[in-house]
Amino acid sequence: MSPIRIRTVLGMIKFEHSVFALPFALTATLLAARFDGNESAWPTLPQLIWIVVAMVAARSAAMAMNRIADLRFDRLNPRTQSRPLVTGALSLRFAWIFTLIAAAVLVFAAAQLNPLALKLSPVALAFIFFYSYTKRFTAWSHVVLGFCLGISPAAAWIAITGTLDPRVLLLSAAVTLWVAGFDVLYACQDIDFDRRAGLYSIPGRFGVAGALWIARAMHAAMVILLALLMFSFGLPWPAAAGTIAVALLLAYEHSLVKPDDLSKINAAFFTVNGYISVLFFLCWGAALFVSRP
Repeated sequence: MSPIRIRTVLGMIKFEHSVFALPFALTATLLAARFDGNESAWPTLPQLIWIVVAMVAARSAAMAMNRIADLRFDRLNPRTQSRPLVTGALSLRFAWIFTLIAAAVLVFAAAQLNPLALKLSPVALAFIFFYSYTKRFTAWSHVVLGFCLGISPAAAWIAITGTLDPRVLLLSAAVTLWVAGFDVLYACQDIDFDRRAGLYSIPGRFGVAGALWIARAMHAAMVILLALLMFSFGLPWPAAAGTIAVALLLAYEHSLVKPDDLSKINAAFFTVNGYISVLFFLCWGAALFVSRP
């Protein structure tokens, strides 16, 4: 495969956006190793590698499936008419093959971790493929998308321990609301097209102003959940610093988007959320290191 084709494929699946959920999954990985009855342990290198492979494969399969499912709408939406499947830079057949290979890689990676991870991998695939069709019948598809990424911390915990600690569900819920909130912001730019095409979204149902308030509520709830998570594990001050940093960055993100001015959507969506996930991981990782016996 030529470098140009590789770049086209990576563009189709927005590979660089893997940074959004991956740091939260890695945080759960560290929490699982730290609190799984052996408080001096860290994840092994093979565990980390296979978790990253599984995460990237799952997201790649999800994004490719989304492009396949939405191809008809992408051809009609002026904002998406430059996407590779629309322009013909990539064929629909190639997209299907890529999706199946990515799904197989996820299952294989899960098999390298533990039996429960393997058993649950088809369930994860079912959810992420299901999301691609939710805009056809519910305005709350943003929450479904959030849930698809929100399961990653719980999946990482299972990958390390073979079990599930209820406390990590706080992190899964936080990621769900975080992703749902910024997806609501991003969907504001498609409000007119969605209404014409008969697609459902929170902006389409409640208007841009209403959607912005819903996104703010989701992100406020995310910060509360992170605080509860921090206290549930008894983490020291770096975790608090990370949570405060997330809150401040979210406030900045929302300051960029106004009902009558969506020109800074891309900055709010891509740049700020990348900082949020990376800073969260660094601060919470530091907290686990500081609290290590």
